[in-house]
Amino acid sequence: MDIALASTWIRAVATAVEEHRDQLTQLDAAIGDADHGANMSRGFTAVSAALETFEPATVGDVLVKTGSTLMSTVGGASGPLYGAAFRAAGKVLTEPSASPRQLVEALHAATAAVTQLGAATLGDKTMLDALAPAVTALEEALFHGADLAAATAAAAKAAEDGAHATTPLQARKGRASYLGPRSIGHQDPGATSTALIFTTLAAVVAAR
Repeated sequence: MDIALASTWIRAVATAVEEHRDQLTQLDAAIGDADHGANMSRGFTAVSAALETFEPATVGDVLVKTGSTLMSTVGGASGPLYGAAFRAAGKVLTEPSASPRQLVEALHAATAAVTQLGAATLGDKTMLDALAPAVTALEEALFHGADLAAATAAAAKAAEDGAHATTPLQARKGRASYLGPRSIGHQDPGATSTALIFTTLAAVVAAR
């Protein structure tokens, strides 16, 4: 991944978030504040604007800028969590390009940041239920010799499967946890937007 690909990815995420804004809002309306779609849209719109005039020297600069912008523009839990994830990943990538192995290391850092900040584990019905399986799938695919396109496709599928798998879970973190058993039967919006980020990554890698 180089600076151009990283920038293309983040801009594509902004487009995808806007396209799925209503879906994210509807999911959040069932178990949250019904603002996840609007929050993510506002945040990534701000990120796209910030990148227009930003001159990154490294791949990490793109991701750190993304995270910092999300932190300053997105309310609720999403801003701090996604902001921390992108910032943690960006701090690992200190060169103008990153190898697939370095990308895995960066995403492990992102996962650790989300885990620490959100105090969540797998199965708590959070974005981690999509994020962690995606990183594992990416790493395993690369270990078995897949190229970046195939590996990111595997990560995207794992993220989507992880998001769908939150439906039967009872939320144990965040606002959804207040609903107790009533949170069962609804897909987690944070896991859904996380899956969207990985499906977008796979798409831009495949298209390059």
